[in-house]
Amino acid sequence: MDLVAIARISKPRGLRGEVVADVLTDFPERFETSPHVIGLTASGRTELKIEKFFFQKGRIVLKFAGFDSIEAAEILRNVEICIPETEVADLNEDEFFDWQLEGCEVETVGGEKLGSVLELLRTGGTEVLVVKGSDKEYLIPFAEAICVEVDIENKRIRIDPPEGLLEF
Repeated sequence: MDLVAIARISKPRGLRGEVVADVLTDFPERFETSPHVIGLTASGRTELKIEKFFFQKGRIVLKFAGFDSIEAAEILRNVEICIPETEVADLNEDEFFDWQLEGCEVETVGGEKLGSVLELLRTGGTEVLVVKGSDKEYLIPFAEAICVEVDIENKRIRIDPPEGLLEF
């Protein structure tokens, strides 16, 4: 089963087993609709049940069933909170999850292969694809005018770069 991270626990909070986590989803309502999540650690997976949660200063505070002390919560530090890929939110046809773009092969409309997507950078404006080529990395704005075809199923993105974009 493929998993998608929706939060990453940073530290315990308080004495009752609560933890503070960074939200990794654009759909925070996800925490209301599915109390059963999967904790992913370097050593494996564990089923977790969210008893309660609230948002605070751009982060989420979570309380999981069976974690009732600061000592118990400590073992959750750095755990990724995940859901099955089958439970992700539905997107519009022209929207994509970051993880769907990672690994896509990027080529120009002329057929020149540039490399594969390492990540999507969120810069506050237009997102930017970081593409790892054989000898350099390219930063390509993820805009419709440039990324003219995004084929998630075949892991391919075709771009029509403006003059000079690929020269740096």
